[in-house]
Amino acid sequence: MSKTNVIRILEANKIPHSTHNYEVNEDDLSGLTVANKIGADPDSVFKTLVAKGDKNGINIFCIPVTAELNLKKAASVSGNKKIEMLKEKDLLQATGYIRGGCSPVGMKKKFPLYIDETAQIFEKIYISAGVRGTQVRLSPFDLVRLTDAVFTDIT
Repeated sequence: MSKTNVIRILEANKIPHSTHNYEVNEDDLSGLTVANKIGADPDSVFKTLVAKGDKNGINIFCIPVTAELNLKKAASVSGNKKIEMLKEKDLLQATGYIRGGCSPVGMKKKFPLYIDETAQIFEKIYISAGVRGTQVRLSPFDLVRLTDAVFTDIT
């Protein structure tokens, strides 16, 4: 596997991590499927969601694949009255990533990032390595330090 931008950023910042590859099924990009394929506790596998707020534009939310983003909570923590999911067709242009390979690390621009508070109960969590078929396992606290993210209740 070639190094993704996410892996290069983690290495450059000396953040301990491991990579976990899996076979991609284009018909099923669900996080639960990914968790099963890499043999991980689904609550420790985090998906990266991109939403657009009415006040401050794009915001990024990382939540367990077993959870749903609460849009009211997401709007509140991000300083918006209303927030809606970014359309899939706009994802690549906004972030540099495609659906199923969106990582909170290494986006085109630095956006406000909110990580569900449950991440703190795990020594390590999984996030996308920036491509379909690879996850990165790292400390949620290292992720927060790297990205200036905030732990908060968003599910």
